[in-house]
Amino acid sequence: MAKNLLIVESPTKARTLGKYLGKDFVIKASVGHVKDLPKSRMGVDVERDFSVELEVIPGKKKVVGALRSAAKKAARVLLAPDPDREGEAIAWHIAEELKDAAPSIERVTFNEITRRAVQEALKHPRPLDRHLYDAQQARRVLDRLVGYEWSPLLWKKVQRGLSAGRVQSVAVRLVVEREKEIESFVPQEYWSIEESLHPQGRPDSVFTAKLGRIGERKAENISADEARRIREDLLVLPHRVDTIERQERQRRPYPPFTTSKLQQAAAGALRFSARRTMQVAQRLYEGLDVGEEGPVGLITYMRTDSTRIAREAQEEAREYIRETFGAEHLPEKPPVYRSRAGAQDAHEAIRPTDVRRTPEGLKGKLTPEQWKLYDLIWRQFVSSQMSPARYDRTVVVVRAGEYELRAAGSVCVFAGWLALSRAAAEDEEEGVQLPVLAPGESLVAKAVEADQHFTQPPPRFNEGTLVKELEERGIGRPSTYATIMDTIQSKRYVEKQDGRLVPTMLGKMVTELLLESFPHVMSVDFTAAMEQKLDEVEEGRADWVALVREFYQPFARDLEKARQHMRDLKREEIATEHKCERCGAVMVIKWGRHGHFLACSAYPECKNTKEIQRIDGGKVELAPEETTRETCDKCGKPMIVKRGRFGRFLACSGYPECKNARPMSTGVTCPQCGRHPLVERRSKKGKVFFSCRGYPECKFSTFDPPLAETCPRCGFGILVKKSRRDGAVIVCPRDGCDYRRAADPEAA
Repeated sequence: MAKNLLIVESPTKARTLGKYLGKDFVIKASVGHVKDLPKSRMGVDVERDFSVELEVIPGKKKVVGALRSAAKKAARVLLAPDPDREGEAIAWHIAEELKDAAPSIERVTFNEITRRAVQEALKHPRPLDRHLYDAQQARRVLDRLVGYEWSPLLWKKVQRGLSAGRVQSVAVRLVVEREKEIESFVPQEYWSIEESLHPQGRPDSVFTAKLGRIGERKAENISADEARRIREDLLVLPHRVDTIERQERQRRPYPPFTTSKLQQAAAGALRFSARRTMQVAQRLYEGLDVGEEGPVGLITYMRTDSTRIAREAQEEAREYIRETFGAEHLPEKPPVYRSRAGAQDAHEAIRPTDVRRTPEGLKGKLTPEQWKLYDLIWRQFVSSQMSPARYDRTVVVVRAGEYELRAAGSVCVFAGWLALSRAAAEDEEEGVQLPVLAPGESLVAKAVEADQHFTQPPPRFNEGTLVKELEERGIGRPSTYATIMDTIQSKRYVEKQDGRLVPTMLGKMVTELLLESFPHVMSVDFTAAMEQKLDEVEEGRADWVALVREFYQPFARDLEKARQHMRDLKREEIATEHKCERCGAVMVIKWGRHGHFLACSAYPECKNTKEIQRIDGGKVELAPEETTRETCDKCGKPMIVKRGRFGRFLACSGYPECKNARPMSTGVTCPQCGRHPLVERRSKKGKVFFSCRGYPECKFSTFDPPLAETCPRCGFGILVKKSRRDGAVIVCPRDGCDYRRAADPEAA
């Protein structure tokens, strides 16, 4: 008897669905996309309405063959990749390949992989959605047109091997512009005044008040001299309570997670990258074996920008809250959260598929990463359905001559959703209880503190805050944020320093060149408008070919101009005031694989080069040569520290006559082989690590800086220094050894 064939994109999802569907279904996985544009050529015919040339991805021919064979034997073929544009494209491409084997092909989608949701979806199959597919194809064509034309331009003008993307380049621009803000920021000094007071005759009832107004003006931009005068005044002026205001304040819960909010929360609370968050969330969605019930989808679909929650899920959450916390923790009506402007409402917010599957009940059944993310999602959802927290808030206004000071206190009288949530940070004034005071009551100034402050530059982005910026500006969509974060770092336009995103010199230069030649494409507003138009294609309100044509015509004109007029960094030479100490010729600024450097203009006769530390207003500041005690094992000259694409390394000072180089030594002997030193290296993704110089014979490595200390507990040859939020610690890296001590702050 012929069976039903259900095709999904993931083997994990296939295993989970197999438990629900039984022997009447054959379930196959496409393992992602099966067709795409060719790698070796454009694959888009701009002269024929941007018709695309799609081909089966190399390595997927066997998969497609197996799907075709299964389709020929099936009574019914259902396509069930993820319920978004990418999933629709996968389904569309599979249907194209199977149309001869199975004339009748239907599409099913489910927001969660649970028995109820899957069986309900199978009752309501639909045709493939042409509009959804067109939106994906439009994005793919736009990205191919830009990437395929920009890459050879950058190869020619900057360096070989570069590439750039339509949306990713705008994301890099945001990082570059934030760095410029930081570099140009001039700190401004200001002072704040805070006073410790107590009621007359009650010296134990001390509270703190902050200066708010001076006469008719706000107490802002106070100079050091003014702060000194104010302090002297407050120490002698009589103080009295002017007014007391009491009010109940509510603190409402946060909405359930959208994709971007999940990535932001996981970045802050768990230190997860956007990619890591989405990988773990994908496993939670597709299904994990959690014991007796076998594989089960634990969360709803994780690519969404909607805060909508299904009525059934709200009712289940309300019942759980009533039983666990009491009826007083339930709002009268289920809360409704407003999604951001332009959000797509195709999917619910991210939530647990079963609210009674608590994090505590899953301990030991998930990996630590999976459990932490599930716990975050579960708590956010359940707390979002709970009552607001309530506070009794008191604001006391104090008068002292022309000065007005304010003291605020807030006491929680009902925890509400805060009984569950770990995400809420307390306000400074919350939990502070003021003494009983009365209007007109005299106060005594116990101490007056004048504190110096400086305005701070805007912080560098981390992955979470950059995702937030992209979302607020309407750039990208839930399915693209993680890819954007990955791409801008893998292309080495942006790198992480202490968890923050910093543009590389390459990122700055490419951004500058693209902005000069393609201001339209690099515009934040234009990119956001393009996202809205893609949404219109998805909704059937716009034609994808017209959209691409509208984009491509001005882009092609800018491209032709750029080929002629874009700065050619590879050939550009800028004369400086420096002279070559070897031949006396002028030294010039040139661009190489590792950024700007100083080179002798008499090249190739003279090959002298120097590192540049900074170019300021056309003046060049040379990088000081960092010497070492190590000597070259080929010519005997001193080795010096150089910086290259993969970090610091040692190079012979006799370059270019001697081109010997080797990795930076840490001075710590490898604990595994005991023969070679551990050296500093940098991975392809830019992360510093330390490994044995005897690699590949010895493969010891660690991401933590090694110390030449023997573990006092197990005798292992080194210790390592780990950075934590609450300070650095020294630990033993050997598996099974729990030696740990706080790092000496003076030795940091």
